[in-house]
Amino acid sequence: MRQTAFDKQGSQIRWTESAGLSVSGQLPGSEGLPEPEELIEAQRLDEASRTQGRPQTGRPQTGRPQTGRPQAGRDERGPNPAQPPLVYVHGLGSASTVYHAHTAADPRLAARRQLFVDLPGHGISDRPADFGYSLEEHADALAAALDAAGVAGADIAGHSMGGAVAIVLAARRPDLVSRLVLTEANLDPHPVPTAGSSGIATYTEDDFVHGGGFAAVLDRIGPLWAATMRLADPLALHRTALGLVRGTQPTMRHLLMGLPIDRTYLVGGIDNDLSGREELTASGVHIEVVPNAGHNIMFDNPQAFISAVVGGGVSRSSAGCRQAS
Repeated sequence: MRQTAFDKQGSQIRWTESAGLSVSGQLPGSEGLPEPEELIEAQRLDEASRTQGRPQTGRPQTGRPQTGRPQAGRDERGPNPAQPPLVYVHGLGSASTVYHAHTAADPRLAARRQLFVDLPGHGISDRPADFGYSLEEHADALAAALDAAGVAGADIAGHSMGGAVAIVLAARRPDLVSRLVLTEANLDPHPVPTAGSSGIATYTEDDFVHGGGFAAVLDRIGPLWAATMRLADPLALHRTALGLVRGTQPTMRHLLMGLPIDRTYLVGGIDNDLSGREELTASGVHIEVVPNAGHNIMFDNPQAFISAVVGGGVSRSSAGCRQAS
């Protein structure tokens, strides 16, 4: 776990990190596969052999190792410095590791440096009572974490509210973001009232924090979301929900449309609910409808989510198996 201050009082934003196989060790079941240093040396020998016209001496990219398991290519099993860091940003009342660790362990992603950031008031991060918890303030706290981690030009995978924060981050600190993968991100202020952000925002702060509002929301959102929301600070949760309903100026949608980077927006195919698709597409946003998935695409269809994060789209991924959400 790593941490850095995000406000003048020294409150800490925290994240966990997987630095690829060179740091985190072997993937489960990868015994007998070459170490990353061996793969790098093999690649060097291969390139030298091709240049000099001799047979390749490096390890082939396909075939089977001694264990009898299929061997993945070098770009999947060893660290690839050419790949940018991958940063996960969770939704309202959630936590990044809980929602993304299972997909991050996939061989297509496991060699990359990956950061699981918990926003202020959520997960393992601090929850100062004098913090505003607006989308802009969350984005600035996230920027502080990435600066402290030495990250620039990252791929940001943002879910729901975390997607809105990622959009604001990309607009405020373009040096930190090279690509966005947004999973049902909030694009507009004043969404239809639900048990989530706008449902929380219907309470006054005092009623939500001290008058039973927090407990009532936990009762009606379902066990999956409640498992992480109960760990969030009620005051931070309420202020974050207000900030999400209030949105930004310009709106998150218009910020997204104006960004000069690669942008992918994932929509769960069960509801397939996304307004303004034409203008998003016209601005260069790639919209992918994920089959057999609701709002939590990384749980409902993890293979499609991984394919989108890798950059291959979701059309060739498996249909998946929807879980409770």
